[in-house]
Amino acid sequence: MNARILANQYRQTDVASATLEASPHRLIALLLAGARERARLAAACLERGDLPRKSQAISDASAIIGGLNGALNMEAGGEIADGLQALYDYAQRRLLAANANNDPAPLLEVDDLLGDIESAWLAIAPPEAA
Repeated sequence: MNARILANQYRQTDVASATLEASPHRLIALLLAGARERARLAAACLERGDLPRKSQAISDASAIIGGLNGALNMEAGGEIADGLQALYDYAQRRLLAANANNDPAPLLEVDDLLGDIESAWLAIAPPEAA
């Protein structure tokens, strides 16, 4: 096996372990980080001209954002849930534009947008159980 395959397997195992042990709050943080990582990967793939990998990274980011959107509690979340839903919908549209036009700018915009959400989410983290 080559080093890249081994590194990917290790990374997938590490992510799987992190999700099994994570609190619901931490899971959302991991999803936000994962979507941001995929958006940055897609932008890097565009720079290299790797269009199939760009498309896969955008698809992965879109699926993660769709999951975040689906996890919103619209009944209990009020204005915050409404605002997040609008932001996630906007991010999905920007990902679509990036994919259709092979334009990295919307990908970087999505990364920044999710970064703001991620920062706010981490700021309200509950104390860890001792």
